[in-house]
Amino acid sequence: MDQEKVIVIDFGGQYNQLVARRVRECNVYCEIYSYKTDIEQIKAMNPKGIILTGGPNSCYGSDSQSCTKELFELGIPVLGLCYGAQLMMHLLGGKVEKAPVQEYGKTEVFVDTSSPLFTDVPKSTICWMSHSDYISREAPGFTVCAHTADCPVAAAENKAQGLYAIQFHPEVLHTQEGTKMLHNFVRGICGCSGTWKMDAFVENSIQEIRKKVGSGKVLCALSGGVDSSVAAVMMAKAIGDQLTCVFVDHGLLRKNEGDEVEAVFGPKGSYELNFIRVNAQERFYEKLAGVEEPEKKRKIIGEEFIRVFEEEAKKIGAVDFLVQGTIYPDVVESGLGGESAVIKSHHNVGGLPDCVDFREIIEPLRNLFKDEVRKAGLELGIPEHLVFRQPFPGPGLGIRIIGEVTADKVRIVQDADAIYREEIAKAGLNRSIGQYFAALTNMRSVGVMGDERTYDYAVALRAVNTIDFMTAESAEIPFEVLQTVMSRIINEVRGVNRVFYDLTSKPPGTIEFE
Repeated sequence: MDQEKVIVIDFGGQYNQLVARRVRECNVYCEIYSYKTDIEQIKAMNPKGIILTGGPNSCYGSDSQSCTKELFELGIPVLGLCYGAQLMMHLLGGKVEKAPVQEYGKTEVFVDTSSPLFTDVPKSTICWMSHSDYISREAPGFTVCAHTADCPVAAAENKAQGLYAIQFHPEVLHTQEGTKMLHNFVRGICGCSGTWKMDAFVENSIQEIRKKVGSGKVLCALSGGVDSSVAAVMMAKAIGDQLTCVFVDHGLLRKNEGDEVEAVFGPKGSYELNFIRVNAQERFYEKLAGVEEPEKKRKIIGEEFIRVFEEEAKKIGAVDFLVQGTIYPDVVESGLGGESAVIKSHHNVGGLPDCVDFREIIEPLRNLFKDEVRKAGLELGIPEHLVFRQPFPGPGLGIRIIGEVTADKVRIVQDADAIYREEIAKAGLNRSIGQYFAALTNMRSVGVMGDERTYDYAVALRAVNTIDFMTAESAEIPFEVLQTVMSRIINEVRGVNRVFYDLTSKPPGTIEFE
């Protein structure tokens, strides 16, 4: 990409993706790279600015993540955050040591408003601290521009060299003026123009796809989720009927979802593409019969999906390109971008290629975060109900049904989930909750319905608020809404006599059930 950009150097901190997102919210393009990235590669990128993230270790440790001093001598503005700030001071001659008083959480910070980093920031502001080490002496050439009651160097700057160090985390929402501080750095200090906008991204991507594909044939595995749908529409806008989309309905989708996907992308939809729907529900149910272990279910669903897709691909024959709905968190979490630990293996990062005869993979959304994918979807004219649908795992309801998966259990969880989503939308909460869904527990218990004894299943309702899906808290849903959902599920869904609300945060729990 030729546009101006800021790069984030990742030292293993938990907020690396959040830093990049905040920079992009300033309409400046941003990418994440490991601290191991060669200095020559960084020079070749010609970034307008560099941000060093937090990290888990002490910067003075013998085996701690580090970088070359040359990074600070490139004439490119550098902003160090938390560990990044300490590392900058350590490498440039300051002193970092174990803090006499550790700081965690919201902390009052006193800033020097003459610093370009703190332009239009109040002299006293609340920031998010998370450190056990501290900068006890700033490096030569630096001046202190912020402090707290317990931290003498909460921020330091060397204006002449464009070097800035912040002990707190401006990228998290708990830091009241954090967005302004990052804006001051990327737009003010780095001089970025802020021209990276979604409409330009979409139009440029369509032109690039046309140029790359030429007259070639393209195959897309369409799941109906947000990412694959936006990728498919972008491809359709670019190349029309050169694109074939294969939609495998494995019978583990939400209620009516298969028909909704076909209505948008099928023959009666508004996109001129080749659409193939494979109804493979019974095939998946047979493979899953008697299987209770979550990871085994995931593997069966994933492998069977590839087998079905492979059969359809063989009917189509050789294609030139395969489309995948990979997005930027997939890339980073799979260990291909930054330095943070590999969190999970992603279906989108290397799941299908072996079974398809193709020349190259196209990933049109590879550089976008989830919220940016949704913006791209709206720019492309995709219906809002599809763009803003709830996140949905690749194995579908297979991991929202505890224990064995059967057609009857799928029917129960589909109906319960549909009621839950309908009532959440009626209450006006559908855009304010990070993720919500119904799951079917494997617990059966005695109940009384219409003077008769029942022995039926319990449905669990899940709703969480989250910024990055790495951590999450249960959402506070009004009790009357939960009561309505409970009453409707028990009255309308055959086979259910109890409804629970899951209060577990992540960690220790996960957002999904399996």
